[in-house]
Amino acid sequence: MVNIADGFLRGLEKPIILWLLYHKPRHGYEIIVEFKRLTGRTLKPSIIYPFLHRLEEEGFASSQWVQRGKRRIKHYSLTAKGEELINRIREIFTRSIREFVLDLIEKGKAVH
Repeated sequence: MVNIADGFLRGLEKPIILWLLYHKPRHGYEIIVEFKRLTGRTLKPSIIYPFLHRLEEEGFASSQWVQRGKRRIKHYSLTAKGEELINRIREIFTRSIREFVLDLIEKGKAVH
């Protein structure tokens, strides 16, 4: 049963990353920490960084180096094209999937 739940969350990793970037520019580790807070799962660097690079290569995100103390950290933010993508994903979730997810959440609350 746990593997099925993990698989479900794995399918949501990339939309969650997009959603986090939609709210504000973030660096990879910040995304990992926030993902853990939201889902209780650890997002591996081998998932996050290739995805961030792909978003940037395809024009959905841009990056900027930010100096933090003695360290340089790469912050990613969505471009207009990336915002269009998250809006298309949001449309999918607000139509038919929304009812399913809301029902799933409500049924889960009744069990606890």
